[in-house]
Amino acid sequence: MPSQPNIILIVADDMGYGDFGLYSEGRVHTPALDQLASESLRLTQNYAGSAVCSPSRAALLTGRYPIRTGAITPQETLGYDRIALDEATIADSFKAAGYATGMVGKWHNGALDPAYHPNARGFDEFIGFRGGWMDYYNWWLDRNGSIENGDGRYLTEVLTDEAVQLVKRHHQSPFFLMVTYNAPHSPLQAPEEIVQRYEAAGHSRGVALTYAMIEVMDHGVASIRETVRNADIEDNTIFMFTSDNGPAFMLRDDQVPAGVSIDTRRFNMGMNGAKGTVYEGGIRVPMLLRWPDGLPASQDSSELVHFTDWLPTLLSAAGANHVGQKPLDGQDVLSALRGEGVGRSSAFWQWNMYSPVRETNAAMRDGNWKLVRPAIDVAFASDEDARLQAQYTELDIEYKYERENVSKIADWPEPVRRMPEEIPVPQLFNLADDPGEQNDLAGREPERAKRMRDALDSWWEEVESERLAIAPENRQPTPVAARIGSSFRT
Repeated sequence: MPSQPNIILIVADDMGYGDFGLYSEGRVHTPALDQLASESLRLTQNYAGSAVCSPSRAALLTGRYPIRTGAITPQETLGYDRIALDEATIADSFKAAGYATGMVGKWHNGALDPAYHPNARGFDEFIGFRGGWMDYYNWWLDRNGSIENGDGRYLTEVLTDEAVQLVKRHHQSPFFLMVTYNAPHSPLQAPEEIVQRYEAAGHSRGVALTYAMIEVMDHGVASIRETVRNADIEDNTIFMFTSDNGPAFMLRDDQVPAGVSIDTRRFNMGMNGAKGTVYEGGIRVPMLLRWPDGLPASQDSSELVHFTDWLPTLLSAAGANHVGQKPLDGQDVLSALRGEGVGRSSAFWQWNMYSPVRETNAAMRDGNWKLVRPAIDVAFASDEDARLQAQYTELDIEYKYERENVSKIADWPEPVRRMPEEIPVPQLFNLADDPGEQNDLAGREPERAKRMRDALDSWWEEVESERLAIAPENRQPTPVAARIGSSFRT
C-alpha cells in the first residue's frame, strides 16, 4: 500500500476550456498543460462552486455550498468574500492528518482582518495576496502575515518560484499545496514578446494579452512538475489543474491597458455564457487529475463532479478524516472516478452581487437535465443606492492598488435593489443533446421543469436560511470605517 499521497491542486483564475491548446485547436500555446492532459484523467463534467471566484473557492475549501458559508460574492471590502469562522477548511483536515499545508497565490476568502488569513484557516504557509486581483508587475505579497513589496519580476513567475520552493521544502513528508494563480484574471498584463506573437496570429490585443498570461502560467506548471519529478515523488502525487470559473469576456476600463477593448470574448468550445453566469460557460471548468498510483490515466471521465466533492474525495484518497462539525454537501467520488461506483447526479448554483436573490442566476443539474433561472438586471432602488454601489467599486479598486488606504471592511449599508415586476421563466436544457444550451425545453417538459424548479427553490431556502443563521461571532466582524481618515459616503 503506498504512503499517503502528496497533493498539488493548481487553480487558474477565469480560465475556460477554450484557453487550453488541447481544446482550442492551437489558438493558445500550452504544451505543459497539454502534456499533463495526455497523462491525466480528464474530467469533462467538472463544475466550479460558483460563477465567480470567492464563492467558488469557498466551495473548494469547505466542501459545502458557498451560500451556507457566508462567502457569497467577491466584494472583499464589504466582507462578503469571507468564509465564516466556524467553517473548517480542507487545509484544517490535512493539517490534522499530519500533512504540511501551503498555499501560494490568490486567497480571496477573507481579504481583510487577520482572523480570515490563510494561516488562520489551516495553511502552515501562505505566500500570496488576499484580495481579488493583483498587478502583475507592481505587486506586493503577504508572506505569513508580513508584507513584501515587489521587485519588478512578473508575478506569475514569482508564484511559480514560491511553489517550487515549497515543494522542495516538504517533499520528504506528505504535503497539501494549493497553487492559486491569478492568471489570466485582469489586469491584462503580460511580457510583450509573447503578446506580439498572438497579435501576429490575428488575435485582438485583449485576447493576445490573455493568451500570453496563460502561456506564462503554463511554463509555471512545467516547472512545478519538473520539481516533483526531480524529487522522485511523481507517482504518488495527486497533481490537479482546474479553474475557479469560466472565462471573463467583458472587463472594466480599469482592468485593461489604455486603448484596449474591454471585450475579450474568445473561443470556448461553443459553451453558452461566461464568468458570472450559471450557463455552462460560466461554471463548467476543466479538471486534469494525474495520480499514477491511484487513478486511471490518459482518458476522459464524464462523471459529474462539483467543487464541493474535492474535499471529501481528496481526504478519502489520503485516508484522512474531515475535522469539521458541519455536514458536507460534497460526495466522495473517488470510486466513481476509478469506474467502480456511482457518483453525483445533481448539483446547484446561485450567484448575484450583494446578498443572494433566489430568482436570478440560479441553476441545478439533475442527470443530463439542467434548469436555469436566467440572470436578472436588478435595478438599484434610488440614485443614492446607485452611488453607494459605485463607491463600493471604487473602494475595491483602491484596496487592490493602494492597500495602505484600506484596512477594514466598509461601514456602509448594502445598496437597496428592486426586482422587476416580470421574472423570466426558468429554462430547461438537455445537456446530452444540447451542450450549448440553445434549445429551451421547458414548454415541452412542464412537469420536469416544475419538479426541478421546486427542488432548486427548496435548496435555495435551505442554504440561505443557514447563511442567515450564522452566529455574529462567526461572521465578518461588525463593520468599521474602511477608508482611513474619511467615511467615503456622501
